[in-house]
Amino acid sequence: MLIRSRFCSVLSRRLKLACLAGAAGVVLITGSLQAEGSFRNRDNPSAKDSAEGTYPVPYQLPTVTEVTAALTRVRSYLEVAAPLRIIDSKTGREITDFSQPVATAVTDRGEAEFGPLMYEMGVVHSAMLRATAVTGDARFAAYTAKHLQFIAEKLPYFRASAAQFGTDKNGFRSVLEPRALDDSGSMCAALLRARHAHVGPDLKPVIDTWSEWIGKKQYRLSDGTFARQRPQAQSLWADDAYMGIPALAEMGRLTGDRAWFDDAVNNVATMTTRLFNPAKGLYAHGWNAANPDAPRFYWGRATGWIVVAMCDLLDVLPADHPGRASVLAQLRATLKGVAEYQSGSGFWHQMVDRNDSYLETSATAMFTYGIAHAVNEGWISPTTYGSIAQAGWVAISTQINAQGQIEGTCVGTTYASDQVYYYNRPQSVKALHGYGTTMLAGVEMIRMLKNPAFTIDYKLRTYHYVPKDGGATSYREHN
Repeated sequence: MLIRSRFCSVLSRRLKLACLAGAAGVVLITGSLQAEGSFRNRDNPSAKDSAEGTYPVPYQLPTVTEVTAALTRVRSYLEVAAPLRIIDSKTGREITDFSQPVATAVTDRGEAEFGPLMYEMGVVHSAMLRATAVTGDARFAAYTAKHLQFIAEKLPYFRASAAQFGTDKNGFRSVLEPRALDDSGSMCAALLRARHAHVGPDLKPVIDTWSEWIGKKQYRLSDGTFARQRPQAQSLWADDAYMGIPALAEMGRLTGDRAWFDDAVNNVATMTTRLFNPAKGLYAHGWNAANPDAPRFYWGRATGWIVVAMCDLLDVLPADHPGRASVLAQLRATLKGVAEYQSGSGFWHQMVDRNDSYLETSATAMFTYGIAHAVNEGWISPTTYGSIAQAGWVAISTQINAQGQIEGTCVGTTYASDQVYYYNRPQSVKALHGYGTTMLAGVEMIRMLKNPAFTIDYKLRTYHYVPKDGGATSYREHN
């Protein structure tokens, strides 16, 4: 009851924000309100239909205009919340004279704590590029171009600073001296995608530094699996699927060297062997060699990272690659498992298999993106899956507030050994993990709404995604 109460309270706040935003407020809370957190479907023509239920989120088909406006609002917030400035970490003052290095110079993260080199920003840029490609609005890609220009312009300054003061406290340390996949993988993939799309300056020297780390220097298990030496000496984190596999795949596309693709496919296979639970259709967050049979915890973003990574790999993996069929089969198995855990609100839970854990936005966005993207690419059927993705997006949209902030996102989370830690991770609008993932989900929702391969029928008070090559349907007995 406590979880339900909290959720209804959040929805109540969303409703107030939607009212404040007026007709342009596209939080998608436009159904008829029956009680706090209880909505009727706006697509049902009869307000007195006794067979129509009420829902904890608006149960309705979003429009392209609504989804696009939601993405625009998120972008507008990020334009303000992620400043591109250099400051003195001792004084907090902006540095404008770059003729002499300052030992304490860092990138300004602003009040929201969004830094331009954070791994979460790589997801944001990948989403911005997709948003321009799908909506035609160049302002999304322009956001990424501006960030990449900032990196290009400030890199010489920080390189000079490193020569004089070292890299330990250098604001561009992750560019000059990467030490982990978090320093390199997500941003490297974004830079590769921007280069492919001819967005922003050519940052191939940075790509070279990061891709060398990912390909040759990152700590791995003996079979080539990306790993970390924390919290145990040989630990595997599901997060590293996204931190490494998309960059490998994009390097394969850039260079044409199949070894990059082979490495990416191998990591999907070896991570799956250690982390995937076929009975649940979910990935555990972590595994370590010292205790491989330890209890497993199914944190939402863990499976989410792997879902997005597999989608990214399949997007560029050659059709004739011998590993393609196995990656596609694994994505399908995972999406089937994930779909069966969607809550009655459209959200997924922080611990996917535990419905007493809180409803979490970033994992919901990742799963919604993965399902919708797979539908749009023809990897899974739109029947059932289309409606699941639709419900996921409508739920996510209730977490986009009037400022464009994303609410309900779990903050950064380490690989832990008990449920209590995961259950009680805070939620914050400062968790950048929710922004790029929400945008990815929205972009795929737009693609689904425009997809010519199926129709979306509203029949018997629900939605049916009907493939145009799936045979004739008939509702004659209900006429």
